[in-house]
Amino acid sequence: MKKVVLIFSGGLDSVCTAAYLKSKYELYGVTFSYGQKAKQEIKIAKHFAKSLKLREHKIANIEFMRELYSKTNALTNSKIQIPEKFDYTIVVPIRNAVFLSIASAWAFAIGATLVAYGAHRGDKHYPDCRPEFSKKIEKAFNSGEIDGIRSGLRKKITIWSPYTIGFSKSDLLKIGYRKLGDKIFDTWSCYSNEKIHCGKCESCNNRRLAFSNAGIKDKTVYGFS
Repeated sequence: MKKVVLIFSGGLDSVCTAAYLKSKYELYGVTFSYGQKAKQEIKIAKHFAKSLKLREHKIANIEFMRELYSKTNALTNSKIQIPEKFDYTIVVPIRNAVFLSIASAWAFAIGATLVAYGAHRGDKHYPDCRPEFSKKIEKAFNSGEIDGIRSGLRKKITIWSPYTIGFSKSDLLKIGYRKLGDKIFDTWSCYSNEKIHCGKCESCNNRRLAFSNAGIKDKTVYGFS
């Protein structure tokens, strides 16, 4: 079976993406600790790595990124309030480029042919979620390993996301729910550092909307309704 390296946050999108790919690929997941407030997502990622029987799961500690982002980002800076609606302060500068670089390095090392992340059609506000970005960075990474690919020591990779096939968050959620059932409510979406979903941040609001659009009763426990 072919291998996929999956950026695996423990969130709704990455878990549903893993569930979607599981029947076709051996799953290798990498979760990033980049200085985010939402530390709970790392714990949840470990839980789902076992539940989905990932072949291997790594936690990549890149906490130093928080200092690089300085005062510009609401997801890493404790002094910036997390917004309830989209605001550019929640766009972590080229976060997916950093994540994909590390995931692709692992993919080249283990002979994986696919690198996947959970970007979907609803992520239109995030430039590094768009298919045109993933295609360009895919081309760059393969160019960077072209001699190894030509010699047969490396395998060419494809960078894939649900966005590339037009899936919305609710489309992805329906697939995940069909495969995982009520386990899907154990995923973590919240941007805050709480033990339960705050229910009011932009990501919690998107989560609630996705369940509504998918026609699935949302059993997530929220701190605010």
